[in-house]
Amino acid sequence: MPRSLTKTISDTKESWARSKAIQFPGSRPAKPAAPGKYRVAFLIYRGNPRCGGQGVYTRHLTRELVNLGHSVTVFAGPPWPELDEGVGFVPIRGMDLYRDPDPFRVPAPSEFTSIPDLLEFGVMMTAGFGEPLAYSKRIAKVLKNRRADFDIIHDNQCLGTGILELSKQGWPMLETLHHPITVDRSIALDHAETAWKRFTTRRWFGFLRMQVRVAKQMPAVLTVSQNSKVDINAQMKVPLERLTVVPVGVDHEVFKPYDDVVKKKGRLMVTSSSDVPMKGLVPLLEAIAKLRVERDIDLVVIGNPRPKGRVANAMERLGLNDIVSTISGVSDEELARLYGEAEVAIVPSLYEGFSLPAIEAMSCGVPVVATTGGALPEVVGVSGETGLLVEPNNPDALVGAIRQLLDDAALRERLGAAGRERVMERFTWEVTARGTAACYDAILRGDALPESMKFD
Repeated sequence: MPRSLTKTISDTKESWARSKAIQFPGSRPAKPAAPGKYRVAFLIYRGNPRCGGQGVYTRHLTRELVNLGHSVTVFAGPPWPELDEGVGFVPIRGMDLYRDPDPFRVPAPSEFTSIPDLLEFGVMMTAGFGEPLAYSKRIAKVLKNRRADFDIIHDNQCLGTGILELSKQGWPMLETLHHPITVDRSIALDHAETAWKRFTTRRWFGFLRMQVRVAKQMPAVLTVSQNSKVDINAQMKVPLERLTVVPVGVDHEVFKPYDDVVKKKGRLMVTSSSDVPMKGLVPLLEAIAKLRVERDIDLVVIGNPRPKGRVANAMERLGLNDIVSTISGVSDEELARLYGEAEVAIVPSLYEGFSLPAIEAMSCGVPVVATTGGALPEVVGVSGETGLLVEPNNPDALVGAIRQLLDDAALRERLGAAGRERVMERFTWEVTARGTAACYDAILRGDALPESMKFD
């Protein structure tokens, strides 16, 4: 129901007051580089440490790069990232138009201080997503006169026109592209139920035209799986010789089995960073509705589904509110302990360019049921050896795999142990940092990118 004019005015005034009360964070210097190491300007257009994998990637990769002796300064837009000691930080002021608790807000006139501010707001008002473009313009201005301060720029999937400007100015540059967002758009359009929804979906993903154009011109692109490499080449036309693969890692000293954590019989767990069709939560809920008929189970969803969104509506339609709980805002250790309470972790995504939730669960020794969507088979490994793999968007397949694990304690133990071993061999943040630093070496020497790291 549309808000009344009185309510709209009241909400806007509250939002303006909230903006005045928010304190802009200060900068902090980076630990100097060790001899022979590099000074890295690491760019992330939104640093949210809890929603989506980019904030997690930024925190842990930069920490490990510093441990290798590199000097790393993160230039981040809001929401601000969590960074470890030794990592430098420069906040890049943005409009933060999607913040809680007032997303899609109208900023106060005093908040507009630059042309990128107007761009960001104007794009939102036309149902688009303007953060990548606006951030790229801001960071291009910030770094314009700092060429002597850094050896290389590492951009984390902004791909705005300002990033291309920096590349054309001669900055050595590495681009991380986790997976082609063209896949997100395709899946979202497939699930759009009305012509209006298809129109607004296309409008929201309008930034993709810019990202594809920029990606094709970037000299060096790092992605996180062989599947993403193939898809980026096919869908975004980035030449294979400019692409390499360095897998994402997990903090195995936090995500581990805890001796004092007790399993809860029938407990299932899923982690989803966003309430979008690609994450496959609705097919999972349909599977849960079938399983509850035959046994006592409950599902913990780590995430924050939108009120009255697809997931919330599915829970209501299927009568699952009594056995499904949602949790958000937990620390890494709290998340690891929640994994430890689960008998089975599920990754029901229709597509993943990698999957942090999969390796987090595996690192905790929890058996995983995942789909074959995107790179998940690369990450999870052989079905029946290090996890169970099923067809995407198939509730019956999920039912069968979850039932198999709930009924077989020995299988749960075997797959949990094998999953943990696979993570320790392949998916630690130190491995990610060393692979990334090898890319820096090649770029600064003028050599070809190193061969892609293999998963098996």
